[in-house]
Amino acid sequence: MDHKHKISLLFRHRSMEMGGVERLIIDLIENLPRDIFEITVLLTIHQGEFRDSFPKDVRVISLQPGREDMSDKSWLRSLQLIKRAMILWYYRKFPKALYRRFLKKNYDIEIAPGYTDFDAVLSSPMPSRKIGWFHTDVGYDPNRKRVMKRIESLKRFDWSIFGSRQTREVIKDLYGIEYPNSSVIYNAIKIDEVRQKAGDFPVSYSLQPVFSSMGRLHSRKNYHTLMKVHKRLLDEGFPHSIAVIGGGGEMENLKNQAKELGVEDTFLLLDTQINPYPYIKQSDYFVLPSESESYPLTIGEVMGLGIPVLSTNVGGIPEMIDHLNDGYLVNPDEQSIYEGMKAFLTDEKLVAEIKENSRRTIVKFDNQKIYDEVSAIFVNEFQKKQ
Repeated sequence: MDHKHKISLLFRHRSMEMGGVERLIIDLIENLPRDIFEITVLLTIHQGEFRDSFPKDVRVISLQPGREDMSDKSWLRSLQLIKRAMILWYYRKFPKALYRRFLKKNYDIEIAPGYTDFDAVLSSPMPSRKIGWFHTDVGYDPNRKRVMKRIESLKRFDWSIFGSRQTREVIKDLYGIEYPNSSVIYNAIKIDEVRQKAGDFPVSYSLQPVFSSMGRLHSRKNYHTLMKVHKRLLDEGFPHSIAVIGGGGEMENLKNQAKELGVEDTFLLLDTQINPYPYIKQSDYFVLPSESESYPLTIGEVMGLGIPVLSTNVGGIPEMIDHLNDGYLVNPDEQSIYEGMKAFLTDEKLVAEIKENSRRTIVKFDNQKIYDEVSAIFVNEFQKKQ
C-alpha cells in the first residue's frame, strides 16, 4: 500500500463509561501505528470516566454533552436532557445531517466497537468499509428477537471481529449463522500498566481473606448469587470478605440484599473506581461469578497481579483459563460457586499451585500480536476499497 496516504479510521461509540469495550477502544487507539493510520473518534455523548483518556493526536468529536457538563439544578438538568434527546433523535433519523454537520470529510473505514454502535455505523452515508466488533455471548439471552437483530446486523458489515472463538461459535450452534468475512481477535491485556497502577495507593481490608471481584452491576453478572454463597460460607464458619468493584443498575438491589442477609460489613460494594487495581492487588483471591462473558480483560489483569482466579466457565473464559492449572472454573450456579470458593478457603496447596502456574502462563497474552492482527484487517479492508 501507499504509506503516503494514511488510512483514515472513524470509531463510533455512544459514551466512555468504564467498561470492557471502552478499555478496548482506548488501548487499541493508543497502539495502532500512526505512520499508517489517522484516527478520529465520534462519541454520541461526551460522558464517562474515560471520556478524556484518548491520546492527544486523536481527534475526538462529541455530538452532545454528557451528564458531567449539565446543571446541578434538577429543573434545568431535565430541560437539558430533553433537548439532548431531541437532538440525538434527529441525528439518528437523518444521519446525513449528522455527517454533514460534524464530519467534513469521508473516512476510509468506520468501526463499531460493540453492538450498541452497529446502527450508527451501518446508517452512515459514507462510502467507507465498515467493521463491526462483537463481544457478547448470545447463548445466555432468551430474547430471540433482540439476538437476531444483533447477529443479522453483524452480517451487513464488510468484516466482523469476534472477541473469542466461543462468541462466534455459539451463534453458529444456536442460530445456524456463519460469518465467512470475520476473525477472532482477543482483546489486549495491559499487564505491565496494571502492575504499575496496583501500587498507586494503599488498601487494607478489615476481614481477611478477601475475594475481590470487578464488573458492572448487572443481573447477569450474578452478584446476587455470589452474595448468597458468601452468607452460606460465613454461616458455616469460613470467615472472609468480598470486595466488588463496579457500579450499575443493580447497586440498590444488592445493597438491599446485603442488608437482608446481614452482610453489609463483609460484602463490600465499592462502586466504580478509576483505578481498581490496588483493591484487587490487596485481595487474596479473585472471583468472577458471571452468567455470561466474552473475553473479559479482567481475568488476564488479575493473573498478571498474581491473584488466583476463580471464574465461571462461560463464554471465552475457558480460552483464558486452564482449569486446575492457572485458574479454577465453576458453573454459574450457587452450588458450584460455593464449592469453588470453599476449595480456595480450605486448600492452600491448590491455591499455591494456581498462583505459581499463572505466573508462568501469563505469557499467553501477547498484545503485539493482537495489534498487528487488527492493523492487518484495517489495511486489507482499505485495499479492498481502492
